[in-house]
Amino acid sequence: MLRKRSYALADQLQEALGEQGYRTTSPRRAVLQAVAGQERHFTAEQLREQLPKVGRATVYRSLRLLVDSGALCRVLLEDGTLHYQLSHHGHHHHLLCVECGSSQDLLGCDIEEQLHEVSAAHSFQLSGHWLEVYGLCQDCQPQ
Repeated sequence: MLRKRSYALADQLQEALGEQGYRTTSPRRAVLQAVAGQERHFTAEQLREQLPKVGRATVYRSLRLLVDSGALCRVLLEDGTLHYQLSHHGHHHHLLCVECGSSQDLLGCDIEEQLHEVSAAHSFQLSGHWLEVYGLCQDCQPQ
C-alpha cells in the first residue's frame, strides 16, 4: 500500500520493493517509472509496449512484486482482461463501469464474515478473495 509522501511516486514504488528485499535494476526502475506515469488501469502488455527495451519477464515479474507488496492491485475487467492500478487503500474491491471502463475503489470489506461462514459450511479453508462489481457509473447511466 502506498503512503502519501512528498516525493515521486516512482521512488515510493522503489521503496515498496526495497522493503520486501528486492533490489532495483535499471530495467525494473524503467518499469516503476512507467507504472508511476499511468493515469488509469493498464495491462502488462500496454506497459511492455511503452518499454520495448525491457524484457517481458522483467515487466511481469515487477508487476507481480508490486502486487505482492500492496503497491498495485489487480483489476479484472468484465471481458476477462487483467489490468493493474495503483493501490492506496490496502485490501479493497472495485466498481467497474462496463460502458466507459472507469474504476472506483470499493473500500471496506463487509463480505469477509459471510465468506468465512460459507467456507466453513463447505469444509473449505479460505485463503483470500477478490471481488469486482460491474455496472454503469453515474456518468454512463441513462438520465
